[in-house]
Amino acid sequence: MLLYSLLLTVALVVMAPWWVYRLMTTDRDWLRQRLSGPPAALKEAVQGKRVVWLHAVSVGEVLAASRLVGELETALGDGWIVVVSTTTKTGQALAKERFGAARVFYMPLDFAWAVRAYLRVLKPAAVVLMESELWPRMLHECERAGVPVAVVNARSSDRSFARGMKARRVWGRALRKVSLWLAQSEEDARRFVMLGARAEAVQVGGNLKYDVRAPRASRVAELIKEAAAGRPIVVAGSTVASTDKYVESEEAQVVQSWMKGALPLDALLVLAPRHPERFNEAWKSAFNFPSLKATELLAGKRSSDAVAKSYPDGKSLETVDIVLLDTIGDLAAVYGMADVAYVGGSMFPRGGHNPLEPAQFGVPVVMGPSFENFRDIVAKMQAANAICIVNDEEQLEGVMLGMLKDPEAARAMGERGRRVFEEQQGATGRAVAAIVAMISEARP
Repeated sequence: MLLYSLLLTVALVVMAPWWVYRLMTTDRDWLRQRLSGPPAALKEAVQGKRVVWLHAVSVGEVLAASRLVGELETALGDGWIVVVSTTTKTGQALAKERFGAARVFYMPLDFAWAVRAYLRVLKPAAVVLMESELWPRMLHECERAGVPVAVVNARSSDRSFARGMKARRVWGRALRKVSLWLAQSEEDARRFVMLGARAEAVQVGGNLKYDVRAPRASRVAELIKEAAAGRPIVVAGSTVASTDKYVESEEAQVVQSWMKGALPLDALLVLAPRHPERFNEAWKSAFNFPSLKATELLAGKRSSDAVAKSYPDGKSLETVDIVLLDTIGDLAAVYGMADVAYVGGSMFPRGGHNPLEPAQFGVPVVMGPSFENFRDIVAKMQAANAICIVNDEEQLEGVMLGMLKDPEAARAMGERGRRVFEEQQGATGRAVAAIVAMISEARP
């Protein structure tokens, strides 16, 4: 731990200019809470209560934890509260929306003094980490304070597993400090044991994301539906840039496929980049078409205000053809009204994103060849013929066109996806039972 802390300190010093820039240009709470201890609102929220500290890195983990937080508090009973930390600003915003601002805070940096400051105030009966967010100092300080740690919805991607195996002798020491692992699949459980986790601490709990019922309504979704004016809607969600500067982004590839296949059928395309900092970049892919941003729709703009460019075939420009979803937290609701959904982060070797987000609404799902982060989910959907995997832009064009030409077959695929989603539910209940049992066993 001494060497780890030294290396972390050196990294903090080297990155000091970036930290100062971040402090001056973004949410100041992000750095203040990560270094200076719990905010006053959090101290007040936990006063006189027993605490479970749940950490969810960003939006995906917050969504997965949404149902768990409420059911865990119900199971523990009166006098208990689950407080939620995040790492990212977008995760923080969504967590405050879902759970209330008073109990939400930023995860402290992995220094002894920062972690101890929160442990002293919260005095948690347990710490629950979502998916794969493991920090050595955090685990060490929890062990030192006698606080049991559970990792829920735990998964080990191909990349993290390969890195972990190379450092198994060191990394395994940290993993053995975890009291409970609830792995998403048998393969994830096997990997954690190989990495050094205690076999008796590892269980297969299933995937919490099967239990999350996303909201199907939002003002942005309503406005996009109005802009579609009865036309089919194609949603490209969680799209990313290529790591190869010579390869076009997913937004550009989707627009090309849509232009050749879906546009002639008069379909509306919604682009939803995964990261807010890429909104402007993604907008460039849409700018040469009649297009609007979701924030412009919210501000009162309508299809007639869209950027208008002429088409060779003389197509009418009375309607908007592309909407850029540049808001946070509306993608699930927009998926809910789609006729076809492309789930991004999958055309390049990025591991993909969660195909259940559209599948739960009975929307047919298309993904690229990279889905390692959701291998178990995709395998179940493939076994049920509930997802279509494409290898390149040309195949994406063909599949998109085929689904729009044969809506009955597309709807049937979507319904198969919905059944997969519903048949796999129950992970939340198993997680709650396991966490409550862990807390009971740890009580003096």
